[in-house]
Amino acid sequence: MNQSALIRPEWTPATIALMVLGFVVFWPLGLAMLAYILFGDRLRGFKRDANDRADRMFAGCRRAKSRYNTHFSTGNVAFDDWRKAELDRLEEERRKLDEMREEFDSYVRELRRAKDQDEFDRFMRERKNRPSGENPVVDL
Repeated sequence: MNQSALIRPEWTPATIALMVLGFVVFWPLGLAMLAYILFGDRLRGFKRDANDRADRMFAGCRRAKSRYNTHFSTGNVAFDDWRKAELDRLEEERRKLDEMREEFDSYVRELRRAKDQDEFDRFMRERKNRPSGENPVVDL
């Protein structure tokens, strides 16, 4: 992965300058920049985990809400029966979509694991094949 961005969560001259400038201007800005430098590479995973947790939490609320709405009666038996059947059908579709999303998430996790394994294996092959006194420069 080639990162050529000027501001990335690493100790670069640009991020250090922004951190110092942040402390000079308003100390919480400098503290925020320091946190970004130290923990910025974990933000993407944190965001994904937080979104997954929120989705699971609100999925339970949606299911509970739909169950409560099915008991409401309009007084028209035919309409209530039709509405209950449609809500049941939609709930089944939602369940299928949730299952498909979980399958896709596991598929993507497995792809990432396979890619990481491939990159690691390539690194080990290159490391094994290079002369012992050579220290290659890794370009990030």
